[in-house]
Amino acid sequence: MRRLVLASGNAGKLREFRRLLEPLGIVVVPQAELGIDEADEPHVTFVENALAKARHASAQSGLPALADDSGVCVDALAGAPGVQSARFAGEPKSDARNNEALVAALQGVGDRRAHYACVLVLVRRADDPEPIIAEGRWDGRIVDTPRGGGGFGYDPHFEDVETGRTGAELPLAQKNALSHRGRAMRALIGKLRREPGVA
Repeated sequence: MRRLVLASGNAGKLREFRRLLEPLGIVVVPQAELGIDEADEPHVTFVENALAKARHASAQSGLPALADDSGVCVDALAGAPGVQSARFAGEPKSDARNNEALVAALQGVGDRRAHYACVLVLVRRADDPEPIIAEGRWDGRIVDTPRGGGGFGYDPHFEDVETGRTGAELPLAQKNALSHRGRAMRALIGKLRREPGVA
């Protein structure tokens, strides 16, 4: 079994990555378990932030590392909140305040088109010149009134274009099939299966 560091402290992400990568013979270890602090995310693109997090975790651990960066991008707000999705309403991070800020920013705006974006980056070592990158996108629209009791982040206000249900209304299995992270994960698994020596 090969060990890989997950550059995240999110328990949900850890469970999901472990479930998907275990069949490939990859053991996923959270960076906190190795005493690695979270990396800075100063960049304006998802791919740059994910790459910075993966390189940081790999440099600190000496192991391959996987990181993701994701968020919601709203057309009428020129792609915002984007990489600032988790902190759209400032510090401390708060899903409730972020959602309030997003709905307020769209008051009187007719165009509610939005999409979730996710970028996964895997580096074999800290100075890997060819990181494995996988992306996923989930199209929808922002609704003023929250619906559903599941999900997290902007899910109660993000209405899927295919089903007409919010991310918080969708059963988990259906959400994973549609979501940006689910799509990115499936793309990553496909790349890993074709990558000699990784899986």
